[in-house]
Amino acid sequence: MTVVGPFGLSVRDQALEADVQTGLAAVEAGLLDATKSEVPFITEAAQHLVRAGGKRFRPLLVMLAAQFGDPYAPGVVPSAVVVELTHLATLYHDDVMDEAEVRRGVPSANVRWGNSVAVLTGDFLFARASHILADLGPEAVRIQAEAFERLVTGQILETAGPRDGRDPVDHYLDVLAGKTGSLVAVSGRFGAMMSGADESVVDILTQYGERLGTAFQLADDVLDIASDSHESGKTPGTDLREGIPTLPVLHLRAQAAQYGRPDDLELVALLDGDLTDDARHAEALRRLRVHPALEQARRDTVRYAEEARATLSPLPECYAKAALEELCDAVVHRAG
Repeated sequence: MTVVGPFGLSVRDQALEADVQTGLAAVEAGLLDATKSEVPFITEAAQHLVRAGGKRFRPLLVMLAAQFGDPYAPGVVPSAVVVELTHLATLYHDDVMDEAEVRRGVPSANVRWGNSVAVLTGDFLFARASHILADLGPEAVRIQAEAFERLVTGQILETAGPRDGRDPVDHYLDVLAGKTGSLVAVSGRFGAMMSGADESVVDILTQYGERLGTAFQLADDVLDIASDSHESGKTPGTDLREGIPTLPVLHLRAQAAQYGRPDDLELVALLDGDLTDDARHAEALRRLRVHPALEQARRDTVRYAEEARATLSPLPECYAKAALEELCDAVVHRAG
């Protein structure tokens, strides 16, 4: 049993391990090549997060999905580079929107170079992803465009908030399906599609990616509150400080509204106050870490991960399927 990649996936077959390791190494080289520019400053900014590392969750999913066809097909590695470049581009933009100071354990691009450079660098990465995508054919371009539309729509819906009468939790889960699930779904889809897998397999791995992506983001919500910066690679409570209503907070608000417990109402009032104050922010984090709402968010993470696992049931038993099932466990483990 060998651990593959920063995500910590255990692979029990030497041939699969070799394919995944080789594929991820090729993706890493492709990312560095795609982020080079004739302008040295652009190269430095564009490679800032590439060199900071990361789980390479989406490329890993591409490599595993490709095992259901020809994993050596020429479009597999470039499609993995496309999804990771797209993801990296969104991180540059997210950090500007969230005013984040740390990303993957290093100063965020907006802190190092300012918001304008961070936004433009994200745009540069989108352009490079599109350039690679054009060589993969019109169907790949259409799939990526639709996913990107869903991603942006999810981000806008998060900013706009739920419409009147809409359950905030349901709204938020729809946001995550667009903002995170869409690109993870494309990872599963591209891996299967580029490898020439059967259309039924492509559909299964697309659905799997959608659910796993949502579970992955829910685990991030839990980590934002429960972890320290060493575990998450970014400042704990960043979403909390920015007033972003992640799932633990939404569950807290729902419980406060339903039961009216004084401690819950007091904590909601604290969250509604000025969390740019370090003392108030630390107090809010401390209280949320022991609140049942955090455990409820963990259970939701497990539920989505189990739904992802269930979608795999029609696939033939093989080491790649077992690895995909273990990814579900790994996502749950991140949430504690």
